Amino acid sequence: MEPGPPGASRPAEPGPRLHGECGADQAVSACLLYGAGAGAEAEAEPQRHALAVAAVLPAGGSGERMGVPTPKQFCPILGRPLISYTLQALERVCWIKDIVVAVTGENMEVMKGIIRRYHHKRISLVEAGVTRHRSIFNGLKALAQDQPDSKLSRPEVVIIHDAVRPFVEEDVLFKVAAAAKEHGAAGAVRPLVSTVISPSPDGCLDHSLERARHRASEMPQAFLYDVIYAAYQQCSDYDLEFGTECLQLALKYCHVKAKLVEGSPDLWKVTYKRDLYAAESIIKERISQQICVVMDTKEDEEHVGHHLEEMLKNELNHLKVTSVSLCHAGRDLQQVLSERCYSFVCVNVMTSEFEETQKLLNILKESNLSILYPVVVISVHFLDYKSVPVDQKMENLMRIRDLAKEAKKRNILLCGLLIYYPQDKQKLQESVRQGATIITTFIKERNSGFIGQLLVA
Repeated sequence: MEPGPPGASRPAEPGPRLHGECGADQAVSACLLYGAGAGAEAEAEPQRHALAVAAVLPAGGSGERMGVPTPKQFCPILGRPLISYTLQALERVCWIKDIVVAVTGENMEVMKGIIRRYHHKRISLVEAGVTRHRSIFNGLKALAQDQPDSKLSRPEVVIIHDAVRPFVEEDVLFKVAAAAKEHGAAGAVRPLVSTVISPSPDGCLDHSLERARHRASEMPQAFLYDVIYAAYQQCSDYDLEFGTECLQLALKYCHVKAKLVEGSPDLWKVTYKRDLYAAESIIKERISQQICVVMDTKEDEEHVGHHLEEMLKNELNHLKVTSVSLCHAGRDLQQVLSERCYSFVCVNVMTSEFEETQKLLNILKESNLSILYPVVVISVHFLDYKSVPVDQKMENLMRIRDLAKEAKKRNILLCGLLIYYPQDKQKLQESVRQGATIITTFIKERNSGFIGQLLVA
């Protein structure tokens, strides 16, 4: 067994979250899972360790159905392997103590590299078996107390999840873990989308199932460790070779009826190549929920950056648009970074130099914000090229290409936009409006590279 790198560091809370850290809100949930009584929020923290929870991820699949040479769990989404997103979702849950990943011997070094590169914590690796059930069994055996030289401890509840279901949320994990503690086993289910039919040997319809009475079994599933480990120890080679349902093993060998928990729509599994594009779209949407307009000052109410901010708020009324100043050593910006903002618009007025943009890039690099998700920076330059020859300014502005190449090494996607800055206020408003429309497109697509467009009023 290969443990993850000890002492590895990473951003405190990478990526967008739908839930807060393990504070008061999660303490209430934790006290239910860990046996604290009603009204015991203040005592929940010391009691949360009363129940040890671990997770096992079988990740030994070959991705045959996806039709690509790379196993699907290692396929890149926005440049980052799919399994890394799933690990991140589990790592956010502070009450999951250990995460065991079963991976094939040939991909062991690849997996170690992913753990190092993306600063994953609490991860231990075991070698996968030739089937899904054998991989899960190997993960369970790694958690047993009788294993020599093991740095893992035997949990009371174990969660089994797929490495290619990256969008699992903490509330679903909590529900199945709590139900498993009470019932011995639990699993997430979803309503059937299509009616299930049974064909006859001659290829004709034999009968169909009443869709409303049946459910699709999803992941995650959770078990009392002693229940699922005993089930795997007793199950036949046929079960290990051809079985797919862990809940059925608990029922068949330990006579434990699983509690079924209604899961959320985003529990779907990345199975086919088209699913990678769907997953990418979801991630892009999640990391584009906030835009920060950066300028040299916030005190001047007539600053064109404030006009741009208002236009962006109108164009993107479903997103959070904020503005900060780079003055005071970027202290305002640090607050935005702590909120995990991944989209920035840096406003430069009447200059083709990149002083403000370079300041922003340096702060972003030091923050390590871009380790897990690409950060988009749009360097916007408002210039009155009627007073200064445009070719003279464009020559300087083309330096954005070199800056973009360098920034991309740090997963920062930089692009430039030149906007005409007329003296007429009405024309300026139109230039700003057009600029806001272009910026919106860039942020949604999350591309990088060059001067976006030259606007002429």
